[in-house]
Amino acid sequence: MVVSTPHVLLGLLAAGTRHGYELKRAHDQRLPRARPLAFGQVYATLGRLQRDGLVVAAGQDRDGGPDRTAYALTADGRAALDQWLTTVEPPMPYVASTLFAKVVVALVAADVERARAYLIDQRQAHTQRLRELTTVKTAATASLDDVVAADFAIAHLDADLRWLQTTLDRVVDWHREVHS
Repeated sequence: MVVSTPHVLLGLLAAGTRHGYELKRAHDQRLPRARPLAFGQVYATLGRLQRDGLVVAAGQDRDGGPDRTAYALTADGRAALDQWLTTVEPPMPYVASTLFAKVVVALVAADVERARAYLIDQRQAHTQRLRELTTVKTAATASLDDVVAADFAIAHLDADLRWLQTTLDRVVDWHREVHS
């Protein structure tokens, strides 16, 4: 799943005019479990959004450092954001997971023991990450953003854990049947 950086930046600008540094900071704060944005990505995306008429430069400030251009959402930018927010995301049509690919390749290579060991190790790593996220979301200092992000990640980890266990059971059963 790929996050639409341009639309996220448009959404952050919907709250008011901001410069690139503020947008990066707001992204990393509001999407605490997402991959942090690089400053270069923020400014390159702002350049494309400005070129496409979705944002405009809304002034500059220096604030004791280099000039910083602030950006504001245009009416076209607001319309693009509204359309993105109301468009239902289709479920993923393909399984695109390194986890899945590794298990399948191990099984195709007729290396049941390697697949079994990998499933067990991966289950342990997922369980550890689940514990970490549970700690994050139950911390007294957890923000709503932290809790929502942790819930999202936990739900996905939980689904992966169920799949890992089901696949491990199938691999063990299959191995037992073939070698009995």
